[in-house]
Amino acid sequence: MEQTLAIALEHAQREGARHIHQLTMRVGALSGVVPDALQFAFDVLTQGTIAEGARLTIESVPIVARCARCDREFEAEDLLGACPRCGETATELRQGRELELASLEVS
Repeated sequence: MEQTLAIALEHAQREGARHIHQLTMRVGALSGVVPDALQFAFDVLTQGTIAEGARLTIESVPIVARCARCDREFEAEDLLGACPRCGETATELRQGRELELASLEVS
């Protein structure tokens, strides 16, 4: 969260913003990040900054895999998800590891 906030503050200052109202983050199911912990860190780290009082929106990103056998993309429960069409274990992870700043609302 510290690095994400630093990026947000840098972008806001570069645009001449005086307040950050909202940050939206995309958090993948496999990122290892606990949303409640992320929110707590955000609340602590924004104190005394132009982001103090801002809202943190967390968008959950599901695990999406691709089957090498039949080339189908599908949502999986974990890294070893089986293709619903052919039963093959997924060999390529398409999404689910994201931890990114998706948008920033400033004034």
